[in-house]
Amino acid sequence: MLKNYIKIAWRNLAKNKGYTIINVGGLALGMAVTLIIGLWVQDELSYNDYNTNKDKIAQIFQSQTFNGETGTGPAIPRPLEKAFRDGYMDNFKYLVMSSWTTSQYLKYKETSISREGNFMQREAPEILDIKILKGERDGVREINSIMLNESTAKALFGDEEPIGKVIEVNSQYDMMVTAVYEDLPFNASFNDTEFIMPWDKYVSVNEWIKNAEDQWGNNSFQMFVQIADNTTMESVTSKILEVKQKLNENSREFNTQLFLFPMKDWHLRSNFENGKQAGGRIKYVWLFGIIGGFVLLLACINFMNLSTARSEKRAKEVGIRKSIGSQRSQLINQFLGESFLVVSFAFLIAVLIVVASLNGFNNLARKEISFPWSSLAFWGVSLLFITVTALLAGSYPALYLSSFRPVDVLKGTFKAGKHSGLPRKILVVVQFTVSVAFIIGTVIVMQQINFAKNRPIGYDKEGLVQIPTMSQDFTGKFELMREEFINSGAILEMSTSSAPTTNIWSNRSGFVWEGKPEGFQEDLAWTEVSPEYAKSLNLKIVEGRDFSREFPSDSNAVLINESAVKYMGLKNPIGKFIKDDDEEDPSPPLKIIGVVQDMIAQSPYEPVKQGMYVFDKYGNSSYYNMRLNPSQSASQNIAVIERVFKEHFPNIPFQYDFVDEEYAEKFASEERIGTLSGIFTALAILISCLGLFGLTSFVAEQRTKEIGVRKVLGASVFNVWNMLSKDFLKLVIISCFIAVPIAYYVMNGWLQEYPYRVILKWWIFGLAMLGALAVTVLTVSFQAIRAAKSNPVKSLRTE
Repeated sequence: MLKNYIKIAWRNLAKNKGYTIINVGGLALGMAVTLIIGLWVQDELSYNDYNTNKDKIAQIFQSQTFNGETGTGPAIPRPLEKAFRDGYMDNFKYLVMSSWTTSQYLKYKETSISREGNFMQREAPEILDIKILKGERDGVREINSIMLNESTAKALFGDEEPIGKVIEVNSQYDMMVTAVYEDLPFNASFNDTEFIMPWDKYVSVNEWIKNAEDQWGNNSFQMFVQIADNTTMESVTSKILEVKQKLNENSREFNTQLFLFPMKDWHLRSNFENGKQAGGRIKYVWLFGIIGGFVLLLACINFMNLSTARSEKRAKEVGIRKSIGSQRSQLINQFLGESFLVVSFAFLIAVLIVVASLNGFNNLARKEISFPWSSLAFWGVSLLFITVTALLAGSYPALYLSSFRPVDVLKGTFKAGKHSGLPRKILVVVQFTVSVAFIIGTVIVMQQINFAKNRPIGYDKEGLVQIPTMSQDFTGKFELMREEFINSGAILEMSTSSAPTTNIWSNRSGFVWEGKPEGFQEDLAWTEVSPEYAKSLNLKIVEGRDFSREFPSDSNAVLINESAVKYMGLKNPIGKFIKDDDEEDPSPPLKIIGVVQDMIAQSPYEPVKQGMYVFDKYGNSSYYNMRLNPSQSASQNIAVIERVFKEHFPNIPFQYDFVDEEYAEKFASEERIGTLSGIFTALAILISCLGLFGLTSFVAEQRTKEIGVRKVLGASVFNVWNMLSKDFLKLVIISCFIAVPIAYYVMNGWLQEYPYRVILKWWIFGLAMLGALAVTVLTVSFQAIRAAKSNPVKSLRTE
């Protein structure tokens, strides 16, 4: 029986090649989109799954309230470690203090490279759950030890044995390699931790970290924990919630609260709004999951529509089978068998499409997804996927076709009911409702990205290059290097800063100024710069003056941005002083000498943060900022800069970043989402059009004699085209009017997440509707005009 079902199904598919190509092609595209989205979703959901203790690992976060607004983040003060070790260690299995992930220069013999990593306490390998390939697991026990990942060890030592070798770090100190560990997976939070050095070393080489041991207000560190086996995240959070307030009186002013942020939420639920968890990348998982489901639904609708549209051609077959004893259940099984065969073929083609496009998709989505050939779970889910799709696509046609009465069919009196086409019309409306909604959503995403891109950023990012200066080799050499680089002709100006142009690394509070409101809790971005900072960035001074080497008093001067003027309530800021509120050991007051235009250093979708640019009198620079010579090409300038750099720093790898490229990275996530959405939308429209093309072909074939009669009676090509097209156009217009309010509601809600956002315009919806209508006209017109131009003699010669 099964063999007979398959044989009949195969004959039907082979007999109707055009129908089969449309059905299999549409389903294959839909399934390929769903498969690739499924792989992406699985990659997102499996983030950090390599860590066997994922459910027990957490990072200490704290929330602080400034003027009624609560901010949340991972930066914590150093005294918190002692407080936890003294009074709360029964709640933790491991507790690890950590630096931020930063670049360091590593040198062995003549090989010098830059790699990112962390200074961490000795239990770090347990928190990271790393796999040791060589050496000892307790690899950062000694103060001068270093653990390297496999890639870094290979880059430094090649085929040499790395264990026991001594490498130079930042031209400042020597470290011995004690272990090599396996590179962490791409979908891991610690993927960029390419080395681990001892926390004690971090403390010993940085005086400010030693001094931070009892500074509760210095939130410059991270803490990771693994909770004890006999407790829960919620239980530990309830115990540590107000530890900081209990031990530090000043923290009560900001209602500081500590909590555990579980590893399982780091990647997908990392956003906080006013102290509450507010989602994150999980919204994109839901978004693409829904897109994948709808694209598959569109492909299934094609199958349903074409199967039921061809019902009259299968009617006699059903009638004969029923008259010789076939039960309805047998006919249903036959039609479902055909559906299963079509879906199986489509799945094989879909797999080939996914394999062929996976590299391109990885590049676009910044992933390292591989096809899971050896995964039994994947093939099990795939079988379920094929079965569900076959049932979804084939159930309605099977029930519909098996319901025909054999008497009516064999007498030749069978006709489809008056409303038999209604389900097909509803399904076409559903298809184009989804497609139009996708079009509108994609256009709005791209509009939002372009809106933020076109926002004034406050400085000239073109032709601006930054070079990291993390090594001690750079200390005290700024004046010399500035002169050398300018004299080389490659740059016009150069400055230093304690943070990159495109980010804020430090925030300060604890200031008083004239007119400060009672109880006002300030939070100001803090960047230390050399006098040429504004000039090298082409940062506009809107009031007052810039730093000047001609005024020695500028060592205690400060520039503030326009947002800071409003934030601090200063009406005439020039000449005002910002003082330290520490009465015991106050820093010198800072005199405001100028106001600079707001420059975007953080998210381009949010308001510019109030900030201070302070004269760097201690040489705390982290970057050189260079304005390239516009009369020469960028490549020429970079080549000259590299030559001069190597003359003075031969042991340090030459690294640089174009600021415009770094700024563009701020849009990378949204652009990827927009691009992927655009591709999936195009495929959804293509699938819908395939179905529409098939339906139009069938209708034209069904009405061949009618068209012949009309042409004999004088109907024009336009008359015939109008007759065949108008019903489909009506359905698409209905789809548009359903899709527009749905898309408006969804996308307006999405835009509310961005303080700086585009205003929805009517033309976006109008353009999407016109686009859908244009695609429909083009799709339908091919078959309609072909039918209209056919010779009526051929269609009527049998009469």
